[in-house]
Amino acid sequence: MTRQRFPGLSLPFQLRPLACALSLGLTAAIAAPAALARPPVACADFYGNTNADWLEAHPLSSGVGEVSAMSELAGRARQQQLDLLQAAMQSPQDDVQKLLGDFWASGLDEAAVERDGSNPIAPLLDRINSIRRSKDVAPAIAALHQVGIPVAFNFSPDADLADLNRHIGYFSQGGTGLPDPAYYTRNDADAQTVRTQYGKYIEQILALTGTPADKLQAEAAQVLALETRIAAASRPLMDLRDPRNNYRPVPLEGLDKQYRHLRLDEFLEVQGVDDDTVSIANPALFAELDTLVDDLKPAQWKTYLQWRVGDAMAPYLSKAFRDASFDFRGRVLEGRSAPAPRQQQVLDAINLAAGPMLGRQYANRYLTPANQARAEQIVAQVKASLRAAMERNARFSAAAKTVAMAKLDNLKVEVGVPKRDLDYTVQPMGRGSFGGNMLIASTWRHGSEMARIGRDTGSRRWDVMPQTPALAYDIAQNRLIITAAMLQPPVFDLGKDAAWLYGSFGALVGHELSHAFDNRGRLVDDKLEVRDWWTATENTGWQTLANRVAAQYSALPYPALQGVKVNGQQTVDENIADIAGMELAWATFNTAETNPGKEAKQSFFGAWASLWPQQLSAEAATRRASTSVHAPGQWRTNGPLSNLDAFGATYGCRVGAVMRHKPDDRITILP
Repeated sequence: MTRQRFPGLSLPFQLRPLACALSLGLTAAIAAPAALARPPVACADFYGNTNADWLEAHPLSSGVGEVSAMSELAGRARQQQLDLLQAAMQSPQDDVQKLLGDFWASGLDEAAVERDGSNPIAPLLDRINSIRRSKDVAPAIAALHQVGIPVAFNFSPDADLADLNRHIGYFSQGGTGLPDPAYYTRNDADAQTVRTQYGKYIEQILALTGTPADKLQAEAAQVLALETRIAAASRPLMDLRDPRNNYRPVPLEGLDKQYRHLRLDEFLEVQGVDDDTVSIANPALFAELDTLVDDLKPAQWKTYLQWRVGDAMAPYLSKAFRDASFDFRGRVLEGRSAPAPRQQQVLDAINLAAGPMLGRQYANRYLTPANQARAEQIVAQVKASLRAAMERNARFSAAAKTVAMAKLDNLKVEVGVPKRDLDYTVQPMGRGSFGGNMLIASTWRHGSEMARIGRDTGSRRWDVMPQTPALAYDIAQNRLIITAAMLQPPVFDLGKDAAWLYGSFGALVGHELSHAFDNRGRLVDDKLEVRDWWTATENTGWQTLANRVAAQYSALPYPALQGVKVNGQQTVDENIADIAGMELAWATFNTAETNPGKEAKQSFFGAWASLWPQQLSAEAATRRASTSVHAPGQWRTNGPLSNLDAFGATYGCRVGAVMRHKPDDRITILP
């Protein structure tokens, strides 16, 4: 699950490389009504034929890089959240709704936000200004982390690779305002331009937080110098993708002597963390930070901390702050031409600082018992199909099959909201100050995240919110997560026939469950121990299979691009999961529906196709072609179906047609 990176608020919402590596990518999908395809057209391009009406009705607008069924579903979920917050503001039904309604109202009152100016961060700036000596720096760092503004470094809970049933605290790199440490050291024109514009942005924020005009340039240079020292001791982002590079458990005892000036033992006490182990994967970075606390003048640290507070809180303060933040982070770093509408900005802020509260309210309003029960039933049926497939799978040795079956037996399924979660009590916020409310909520959220650290905490909370459309396999906990927002029309609709539900939702479930036993699922066994439980038999079989899938998809043209093919190696794991998901859904459908007729079969296949329609600009397609681990929508549809002979038989496609591969070319994942 990849998330938006925010410059500040708050540490739990910074990119967590381990969590990203141990949680497989989320799949959100949307389905339009399935149309019965005419055999000749279906056999050439089932995706284009089934989705013709959708594609015609959704042309790309000027300046828009992509529209898709998935983005439509996300848009619907956002609107539902807006409706919920509006109702909570006007007529709250309980204490949590009152909190959310007040939070929402304070954000929408732009006149009040403007009058508030920088007042919400005045106590933080006063705290920073109280620094007099080097020994005052570490307590100030700890205090800012406590309110959800990570400075100097990041600290967050994540799975203990030695015991996935618990979380430990990870001390990791952070504390810089540019998204990549390389920006501070590269000498190419692009990096130099970004650094120049970044320096101007720092000056703007320092001016807004009280630095005199005649000191702006010098103090901005001090900020850049300090951040450059931090970046120089940080690791390249590519190195952080491997969870093993982020994990180095060390006993808490002795940290105070090793990092005398950072005083990490006192830092943990302030965060409310009482554990005997933490992870410090890059001790050289923290040694450098320890040195910087002692070597640099307190005034330079004060300037840096002042800047970090202003930068982190800028999106939630007056217009001058917001404009400065957007001009650099929105325009320069993200390439956006205009900020989001005010309602969307406030919604994003609430999700950032109080997302779990909103998620519970969302599920209470939009998750129905009937949808939840039917979803759980389909998951159980797909799971049974997977068990049958694993029993007859010749690519697994007896030893690996024993682990796989136990892993399937131990699989947890959580639908709607997490089964275990943390406290939702937040002190009253009122409607007076949006910036103040952000700090109140962020402090609460940070505290609740810190409470995840310790024994028997591994299964608490998800790394995705219930109000976000998502279906994911959590490898660290061997659980399937289905959010409340996923179980709604058009992706999940009890008004559709059973065939449609199996072809859409059932196939997505099969896709995610297959990840428990693939090239990444091999890293965690049935006892939630991090080890490779595959033997040479599975490894050889996987490589052979993956090479065939990669070669097949590498021959496919990338939509919206001339002369560019799908990167089969880059997308191979998700392509295998798509094929496996379709196989499992088809088996489940045929077990649940006795002798289904042609119309039901066509509804099944049409449901799958209607998950993936998308329109891409050349720029968006170029970006996706080089970075996305998923094939474009056309091939997420046609690729699995052309390998499933039942599809070709249903539509009367000749063997060897585009949508019905010859037996020697056909790929089966779960024979």
